[in-house]
Amino acid sequence: MTTIKELKVSAIENGTVIDHIPPKSVFQVIKILHLEDTGDMVLFGTNLESKKYGKKGIVKVSNKFFKKHEISKISLVAPNATLIIIKDFLVTSKEVVKLPNLIEDIVKCFNPNCITNHEKVNTRFYVIDKKDVKLRCHYCEKITDKKNMNFR
Repeated sequence: MTTIKELKVSAIENGTVIDHIPPKSVFQVIKILHLEDTGDMVLFGTNLESKKYGKKGIVKVSNKFFKKHEISKISLVAPNATLIIIKDFLVTSKEVVKLPNLIEDIVKCFNPNCITNHEKVNTRFYVIDKKDVKLRCHYCEKITDKKNMNFR
């Protein structure tokens, strides 16, 4: 009896593959990038085997090339993710996302008294811990970590 060890997923002609997403973050990546609203093909997998991480998630999006602020969103929930750009079925670039030192107008401050929650002021956070992803609000100086991070 033959056992199936691999399931092939369609290649994309043009678009982006987000690889090495922590399995528990795959659906969060889809949500923060609003991929549920796209008219193009989105393929995802979670709890896939990874030699490097043990388990991983992956998201493939046809005809989508992410902007800088979208890549910053990915880096907040999947700081070791790899972005792979596909053009004409070929990999044209491959890079690990980088968490910037400054996050602007992406995350909400969790402090209900912060000015950003009462006035039309864009949020601004300084990344104070890139390993565990911790942010300090520019205005109220409260620390936001992964578990209380809400996206705008």
